Amino acid sequence: MFTAIANSFGVMKNILPTNEKLLSKMFLKIYDFREHIKQVPHSSPKQRLKIAIAQLGDRTIESSIVIINDLEQIAHNHPQYHWIIMDILASFIRKNASDTPQKQHLCNPPAKVRRDIQAALTVIARRDVNQDPENEQLDLSHTDIRGANLNQANLEQINLYQANLAGANLKEANLEGAILSAANLERANLYSANLKGAILSASNLQWANLQKANLHRASLYLANLRGAILDDATLDRANFREAKFSE
Repeated sequence: MFTAIANSFGVMKNILPTNEKLLSKMFLKIYDFREHIKQVPHSSPKQRLKIAIAQLGDRTIESSIVIINDLEQIAHNHPQYHWIIMDILASFIRKNASDTPQKQHLCNPPAKVRRDIQAALTVIARRDVNQDPENEQLDLSHTDIRGANLNQANLEQINLYQANLAGANLKEANLEGAILSAANLERANLYSANLKGAILSASNLQWANLQKANLHRASLYLANLRGAILDDATLDRANFREAKFSE
């Protein structure tokens, strides 16, 4: 038990700012959560999953991060729950970081994603995609995840329709076949990102960094590319019909 608590405490130290009082409080929250699970007789993965689902989003941000970490461990150790957990995390993000079409294309400065939202995004981004079922798609549409850190994230085939990703770090991310229609990617860093076959119709890519990005067969119909950096990008067979490159 102490080892599990210490491991979680170490994870928190890497995620959050160094603040001894805050870390001490979080240590107690981690202990409380682990003790709750311990109290379940012969705690099975299914029982742990039920507890985590019941508590996710209903407590403090720090507690949610601990629960998200526990969900990732269950998904890793018990593949039969992998997709259920990823779908739960996507639903958690949609519920707690929702965006509206009316505000998503405003030129707001990049925001910092809430820590528990970033934690859930990170788990999704590094999941074992070989465990994803065929013909299923994670839904992060209509979400406000401005400024998210998705460096080298695996977001292949993911639904990001009308998502607000302004200022997000998507360097070397895999977005092959992703749905990014009407998404806000203003000033996003897409350096060397894989956007092969991605749907970017009517997306906002103003001042986005697409240097060395792979846009092979990507659809950028009606996309706004004013000020976008496209140096050394792969553009063969990409659809730029009615895309805007200048005023």
